This record gives sequence, structure tokens and C-alpha cells, in this order.
Amino acid sequence: MMAARKTDFEPPVTVALTGASGAQYGLRLIDRLVAANHEVWVMISKAAHLVIDTETETRLPAQPRRLTEALIERCGAHAGQVRCFAREDWMAPVASGSGAPSSMVICPCSTGTLSAVATGASNNLIERAADVALKERRQLILVPREAPLSAIHLEHMLALTRMGAVILPAAPGFYHKPQSIDDMIDFIVARILNQLGVKHALLPRWGESE
Repeated sequence: MMAARKTDFEPPVTVALTGASGAQYGLRLIDRLVAANHEVWVMISKAAHLVIDTETETRLPAQPRRLTEALIERCGAHAGQVRCFAREDWMAPVASGSGAPSSMVICPCSTGTLSAVATGASNNLIERAADVALKERRQLILVPREAPLSAIHLEHMLALTRMGAVILPAAPGFYHKPQSIDDMIDFIVARILNQLGVKHALLPRWGESE
């Protein structure tokens, strides 16, 4: 059953999932942003849906309205807290600099999306939203998961870093002694939340006791 409508959310964060391995990172990030009372704007590419089907037990519909309903139910979100947009929904707020400001995270970020964002391709809403974030000097975090990296990948990462984006590879650390795959997922999600300035209790910060 859908939760009661609520309007006093924290500022929106845009989360885009693309076709790299690591769909669990993006899904967990959405869950934690909802738990932190943020409004979450979601875009999931066609390739990302295939990755989700392959890597997880989660089944998500592609149609935006049904996807919104599914994510609200999955995350225990309030009505209106999660909004999903289609690949070519050019009227979405993320499609224009005059839309509501939002930090954006592409998690996971495929190398194809990395290339498109670095070169300003804007062939779909995810790429356009990232282009808007860059031109408006808004926060943009890209979470690639690829190995090894070619010179093209590295050059695109350097170019985006120089434009003001943050490249946060999905490379979990082990100093917190993870006991499960979920612990390793939470390591990366915690680093993303730290960049966004979102409070969480996924793991202690360095130098802090549990």
C-alpha cells in the first residue's frame, strides 16, 4: 500500500542507473536517500534494466509511472517522494537549467555514458541531465565500474574532473572488515552519501569508533 503523501522532503537528488555492472549500488543509494527523507528523481536506462534483471532478484517495470510505484513500495517511500522519468522526457525538471536544482549521481556509470557526458552528447535524458548539472555548476558524481580502464576512459574521467564532476569508482575498501556483499555495497554508497552531505549510519567515518 502506498504511504500517505508528504511534502516536506529534503532537496531532491537525481539518481541515474546505466548499463554497467553494479546495479546494487544504485538501488541501495535510492533506498538510503529515501530513508534520509530526500526527494529522489530516478532514471534507469534500458541497459540498466537488463543489468538489474541479471544481477539482482529485483524486477522493475520500465514504464515511468509503474516504476515510480514499484520504487515507492520497495523503499517504503512516501507518495511523491520518488519520481521516475523516461528516456526522452524532455519536460522533466532535470532537462533544463531552469528546472529545480538537484545534485546528480550516475550509479553505476557505464563507460558509454561516461563518454557521452564528457563530450556533451545529450542523446537521452540521463546524458542531458548530466550536461545540465555541469553547465549549471551543480554537483555531479559518476560511479564507474570497469576494469581495466583504457586511455579513453581515463581521459574522459580527467576531462570530467576538470569540469567539476566527481569520479567515484565502485572500488570498495576493506579496512572496515566487510562480512558480506551488502557491507561492500554500503561502503561505496556511504562514500557517495558523504559527497552529497547526507547523514547516514552505514559505516563509521575514518577515525571514528563504531
